[in-house]
Amino acid sequence: MYFFISSLAILDLVGVSSVLPKMLENLILGRNTISFEGCVAQLYTFTFSVSTELILLTVMSYDRYLAIRQPLHYVTMMSKRTCISLMAGVWAISTINSLINTLLVAQLDFCGPNLVQNFLCEIPSVLALSCSSTYVNEITVYMADITLGMGNFLLVILSYCLIITTILTIQGSAGKWKAFSTCSSHLAIVGLFYSTIIYTYIQPTSTPLEKKNKTVSIMYTLVIPTLNPLIYSLRNKVVKVAFWKIVPFPKAN
Repeated sequence: MYFFISSLAILDLVGVSSVLPKMLENLILGRNTISFEGCVAQLYTFTFSVSTELILLTVMSYDRYLAIRQPLHYVTMMSKRTCISLMAGVWAISTINSLINTLLVAQLDFCGPNLVQNFLCEIPSVLALSCSSTYVNEITVYMADITLGMGNFLLVILSYCLIITTILTIQGSAGKWKAFSTCSSHLAIVGLFYSTIIYTYIQPTSTPLEKKNKTVSIMYTLVIPTLNPLIYSLRNKVVKVAFWKIVPFPKAN
């Protein structure tokens, strides 16, 4: 479990680092520009972080299922070697997906004005600027949406259906609550992440960008990566004890 949480933390750091530095630079200098090379690099890194998190959340839901369904065999089934192999597969799939989409975008023609209707370079915003055919790009994006987006979403739903079925077989309300509490943090993150991703990428590229809520982009690029460690950390008793030691509040008499 902690292996995947640490991987998620690193992934959030990569995603935020691809967007925040350039955003702060533009805010400080009072400009809204980015080079083509910088835009492509940002698009690749951001696409990689999003696709990786989609698959990683699915792996984490399977991990929670095994922890609840097979608690005595969990350590054996999810050994260090197994966890590393799963993460290697996650990183490999995400690298291939982001590389294909980025190379296809880099081959497009941009006649100008090249005004990105967002605060970062992501596929829907960049495709809207191209003056050449984006048919292949759109097909590739839809395929990625179906396989990585909807596919992983259905796998997460399946995992939680199995988790709920397993919890219902546990005797006693205390045991059921303890089992559910082990996956409540992951469930909260899944809800936040998928709701914003589906809202953004389920819309066709022909939809006017002005109609797309840029606040949603801020949610899954900056807010959710910030909330992830807080959601997981505040569920940990050791972290909560350390937090109250650092931020002591006067006790009521």
